[in-house]
Amino acid sequence: MYVELDGQGPRYAQLIRALKAAILDARLAAGSRLPASRTLARELDVSRNTVLAAYEQLQAEGFLLGRVGSGSYVADVGSRVSPNRRNPGQAPVAPLSPFARRALASTDGVRIPGREHAGLRYNLQYGVPLTNPALASAWRREINRAAERAEFDYPDAQGLPELRARICDYLTRRRGVDAQPEDVLVISGTQQAFALAARVLLDANDTVVLEDPHYRGARQIFLANGLRVRGVRVDADGLVPAALPPRARLAVVTPSHQFPTGALLPLARRVELLEWAAASRAWLIEDDYDGEFRFGGRPLAALKSLDRDGRVIYIGSFSKTLFPALRLGYMVLPASLRAAYRAAKWLEDRGSNTLEQAALANFMANGGFERHLRRAAQTLRARRSAMLAGLARHAGQAVEVVDSNAGMHLTAWLRTGSHADCERLAAHARERGLGLYTIAPYALKVSLRPGLLLGYAGLPSADIEAALRLFGRCLRETGLLA
Repeated sequence: MYVELDGQGPRYAQLIRALKAAILDARLAAGSRLPASRTLARELDVSRNTVLAAYEQLQAEGFLLGRVGSGSYVADVGSRVSPNRRNPGQAPVAPLSPFARRALASTDGVRIPGREHAGLRYNLQYGVPLTNPALASAWRREINRAAERAEFDYPDAQGLPELRARICDYLTRRRGVDAQPEDVLVISGTQQAFALAARVLLDANDTVVLEDPHYRGARQIFLANGLRVRGVRVDADGLVPAALPPRARLAVVTPSHQFPTGALLPLARRVELLEWAAASRAWLIEDDYDGEFRFGGRPLAALKSLDRDGRVIYIGSFSKTLFPALRLGYMVLPASLRAAYRAAKWLEDRGSNTLEQAALANFMANGGFERHLRRAAQTLRARRSAMLAGLARHAGQAVEVVDSNAGMHLTAWLRTGSHADCERLAAHARERGLGLYTIAPYALKVSLRPGLLLGYAGLPSADIEAALRLFGRCLRETGLLA
């Protein structure tokens, strides 16, 4: 009998895998007798104990039958494989679910974060985290403290009470949101907020309104869940309420810093938006993704602070304020939705990481979180200034820069050229070691002006200047700057 070991792991485990494959491939027929343990051990140059251990395990799993005084025989395990087993690419497989097909379609061509930055000298991608060694040290301390006091049972699906209390205190002081701990649901980031909304608030083929342009991750979630996505025009003041459709179940908005244009929604439009939600019996998700980082005075009060009809679901994330690897965020829910959301969260993952919640609660309680925010805002202000100065110096004639005086990115619209020119510029820059990213993937309508989303959080000021010098060179080399 020919058996080939694969060299991976202990010898007895290799032998088990090899014999299983031979049985499932019908190379060892049902009822056939296996060699005696001494014989097979000699043929494979392994110890007899190795063969005995493999035979015993295969008997326990039902692949072999042991007959006292006679030996080991292959059990009748039925027809387990198709004739195409040796060419798995041709083997028939069960069809994917509609959700899986939509998920694949909605993410087709999207760069999944990971190794796509390899080879870049400078990366101006939005969402690259602010590097802060002091935060790393502080977070290590908080995790160690939390581990000493940790409870290892399943967490409260709604989130640790102490963290929810700290979030409420913070939102009251910084964002004008009057919330109680029972209104707060701790989640695994903004993406989970949209996924829960798709299941809790909406039925298949319901209409979701997104600003156009908008955060692409929200669109992907809603499309994957079989919902209709409709874009609504954005101008220099943000979402245009007059363009909202008369019927929609949900609208996702970024009133404090429109993503990605940076526009700030005026009070009159905020009131008009709330009136539309009440009249349409629609829900509003306020995505306050970087409301903490405002450089022209105190952060603005959230849309949620004006909500009197219980139509606004407020979401925030610690991915931007701390770091993306911390998969924690929160929702402030109207009372009518608390029970349904808590049940949906429990069914999905039984609750977010308790250890990290405890560490974050203590970090907020001892003032570390807001000290970090102050330092981060100072750093971001300096990097934003470096980017504005560099763009004016190296690309001012080629781009029109929208400065929203907030956040972690700028939008630079091309003064001339098409979306194809913008893509060509990004591809050329990448060959030069500069990561540039167009705004087109964030829009539903191709009528949007061609432009770039320029993130400045991930580079120190000196590197930003060097990156923009290279940007100017790329503009000249592609004919977009004289």
